[in-house]
Amino acid sequence: MVVIEPFEVEQWMDAYEITPGVVNIAETCSASISIDELVGLSADKTTSPFNTSIPLAYGPIRGSASLRSNIASIYSKDGGLVQAEDVLVTQGAIGANFLALYTLVGPGDHIVCVHPTYSQLSAVPKSLGADVSLWNLKAENGFIPDASELGGLVKRNTKMIIINNPNNPTGATIPKSVLGDIVEFARSRDIIVFSDEVYWPLFHSLPEGSDAPPSVLSFDYDKSISTGSMSKTYALAGLRLGWIVSRDKAIIEALASARDYTTISVSLLNDQVASYALSAPVLPALMERNLSLCRRNLERLSEFVERNSAHCIWVKPTAGTTAFVQFRKGGEPVNDVDFCIDLLNATKVMFVPGNKCFAKSDEFPGYVRIGYACQTDVLERGLRLLEEYVKEKLASA
Repeated sequence: MVVIEPFEVEQWMDAYEITPGVVNIAETCSASISIDELVGLSADKTTSPFNTSIPLAYGPIRGSASLRSNIASIYSKDGGLVQAEDVLVTQGAIGANFLALYTLVGPGDHIVCVHPTYSQLSAVPKSLGADVSLWNLKAENGFIPDASELGGLVKRNTKMIIINNPNNPTGATIPKSVLGDIVEFARSRDIIVFSDEVYWPLFHSLPEGSDAPPSVLSFDYDKSISTGSMSKTYALAGLRLGWIVSRDKAIIEALASARDYTTISVSLLNDQVASYALSAPVLPALMERNLSLCRRNLERLSEFVERNSAHCIWVKPTAGTTAFVQFRKGGEPVNDVDFCIDLLNATKVMFVPGNKCFAKSDEFPGYVRIGYACQTDVLERGLRLLEEYVKEKLASA
């Protein structure tokens, strides 16, 4: 029997996001957009997201040529020289991650995975019988991985190094120079570099003068894998559509073969909408909409943290949609679970307990993950209620 550890963050979301009247600032997607809004963003009003004359059969197993071409163009603009045949369309990034790990990892393999990150990235390899070493990210380093630590983490049988850029839950960005060091280390040992890039390229708050880091695929190393989706960066979570991209033909063929045991194709309707959203007339406006939303909302959250600096600290995110914030009472971290549940009961404000959902022990005491890319009025209401709660509960003796 396969032993699968509980997926704490997903179970928490499932248990509490249906709370009546919830003010949800736990959601990690850019505020969802409707088809009508998507069409309104298009510079070409003559085209439609749907071709209603197409019979709703299974459709192309690997994704339509149009969609795969549009996904490839995202990476190719970044210098990655990705082709449509390098792309495999999946049921969300969670499906992409699972398929890649299910196909490439097994008993006897060793994996290095950044930590904290989306729990699937370390839990699935472990369930498949692999040995997993956690590459711990530190607040004092801005939650940026230290590539010099890899030498002490890899083993003779290391198969894969897993990173997440931008990072969930911290919102930290791995700079291009560090990405290059990781790739060169992997290349010298013939190790796969797997990068969950579901929040790429949502870089909205980088330090002035710094460049947005490229995808891992932009480096000249074919044994690199990127996964992404329409959910976080592109505000279309309801499509449940993601992808895997690699220039290594053997990897893509292995993944395509293995998917026959898990699923067939994505919905033809979803494929069409995703292709439309990533097309040249729509994508620039969609990205600007989501980047502006993140900048505006992160400013609101930053102001909250500054006003309440006696009770909360953070490493300010530079990208993505999530922030990792530590709350304190009397100088000591709160219990993250008790804090989240009491806050929800008292105010209906919901976010995710960081230590419970992202730690393996008591590594992140008092931390919570806040999703700040929701509609601005929802975030403002949530922060107003949270501030009242903090002043009442955390400021008291």
